[in-house]
Amino acid sequence: MNLRPWYNLLLICLLFLASSCAQKPVFKKHKTVFKVGDQQEWATKNWNDQDWKTRKPFMEDGQIFWFRTPIAILKTPESLHPYGIQLHVYGEYEVFWDGVLIGKNGNPGQEVILGPEGSLWTTHSIPTHLTQQGEHLLAIRASLLYFGDHAGIWDMDIDYYDDLLTDRLIETSYMHIFAGAFLIASIYFLFLFLGHKKEYATLIFSISCFLFFGLILAEFMKTYVPIHYSMHVTRLRVISFLMLSISFLIPFYFSMQFPFPKRKLLLIIYSAILLFFFLSRYVYELTANNMVFSMWVFSFGIVTFGVYKKMKGAHLVMLTFLLSLPIAFLAPFNKSLFAGFSLILLGMFYLLSLRIKEQRLAYENSLVQSTRLRLELLKKNIQPHFLMNTLTSLIDWVEEAPDKGVLFIEALAKEFDLFNQIENKTLIPITQEIALCRSHLKIMEYRKEIDYAWEEEGIDVEQKIPPGILHTLLENGITHSLPLEDNSIQFKLIFESNKDYKCYTFLTFAAPVRQKANTKNEGTGIKYIKARLTESYQEQWEFTSEPVNHGWKNTIKIYS
Repeated sequence: MNLRPWYNLLLICLLFLASSCAQKPVFKKHKTVFKVGDQQEWATKNWNDQDWKTRKPFMEDGQIFWFRTPIAILKTPESLHPYGIQLHVYGEYEVFWDGVLIGKNGNPGQEVILGPEGSLWTTHSIPTHLTQQGEHLLAIRASLLYFGDHAGIWDMDIDYYDDLLTDRLIETSYMHIFAGAFLIASIYFLFLFLGHKKEYATLIFSISCFLFFGLILAEFMKTYVPIHYSMHVTRLRVISFLMLSISFLIPFYFSMQFPFPKRKLLLIIYSAILLFFFLSRYVYELTANNMVFSMWVFSFGIVTFGVYKKMKGAHLVMLTFLLSLPIAFLAPFNKSLFAGFSLILLGMFYLLSLRIKEQRLAYENSLVQSTRLRLELLKKNIQPHFLMNTLTSLIDWVEEAPDKGVLFIEALAKEFDLFNQIENKTLIPITQEIALCRSHLKIMEYRKEIDYAWEEEGIDVEQKIPPGILHTLLENGITHSLPLEDNSIQFKLIFESNKDYKCYTFLTFAAPVRQKANTKNEGTGIKYIKARLTESYQEQWEFTSEPVNHGWKNTIKIYS
């Protein structure tokens, strides 16, 4: 997998963060004072507010209150390029600058009558003649029907009005491009998981990318979606839940990639810590900080263990964690949060790409091994020893019983024809595999003059199976077994299935030749069976072969 597009996206994000941090402010904000009541004179610049309180009041029933904030403009704006003010204020309010009304958000004092109106984030233009360098006054007349303890200015910025509008759009567009990359990654890795449902690390990475996509949307949707302040707490709760989920999934993912002792116990303790922070309901940024810090520390500990144990990919992942530290100190919280998460997710993606590469190489090796073993199996069936013994038996039957000699020739031709049809296929119908086995038994009956019997139970004709694996088990049963007292050897194939797996049980009823101590040695046939199963089902299979009282038992389980 090519990591270059991810590095480019991250570089764009980091450059944007650096540029956003480099701008010098054009204003200086002084202490805000509050007073409950409603007089229009309180908007004027020279009003005496010495008796106003500096503590935020608690508002009830949507009553009117004012707050005044002295602001020093450090640089006179350019001609025809006015300043604007961007506010994050709970409530519905009117904005006054040096006593002049410059903007309105909702209907202060009439929230009960008219219902919720306005947005939590607003931008207002300030007349150029009121923004000369020097001292000015911002006065806000507001009402706060919901969340009465949130009075005051939570965030404020003064800059050129056009820049305030365009910068937010540019910032949002960058972040949405970034979010789109993670949405695509989420969908891509979800389909990878659906193709191989045992790779849970792929599913966790997909979910993490999708949650990160949702987190970016929830944070930056305020630019184009007018959210009333009464809904803002709901938005923060959604963001907190997304943060909780991501903060758990990232360490859980690393714990799967770098297994460590007492993994379950430590994950339970970590989950309890996250839930404590989530349910404490402190200030949003404090709650988010606590969860992110816990995630970073716990994940860093897991990665450090991986570095100590020299696990593959641990060093580069540790580098991404170390790079996320200076970002946290250089950029504002909301921007450093996304840049830090992006670096960590990039480390997760790197580990996943290593795992996928290893699986691909293992699969390619299995194909090479399967091809080699298939050729060896073909050589085994047409090698001179097999042909000489078969032809010798054929000559005897033609001389002694010509009718049966003809049947012998037909059986031999049928087996080679079937073998030629299936040799290059990955999966064949079970009925074709059974036909191959029956044909082989007819040949061996003529060659060894032993009565071979074949039975089936519960066979589903719709099922498919890798070619030659039952034929190989049959050959092993013939080669490594002696006939019973009645000069017979019986083979039985049983098929069972449920929602979890399909099972083939191949039984040989005979007198075994080999001892139990030798069952650990794998011949060409067993290696061929395992290579074929790996080729078709990767790791979603299980094969066992063991002696039993009546002869031999082979079991093949294929998991759903």
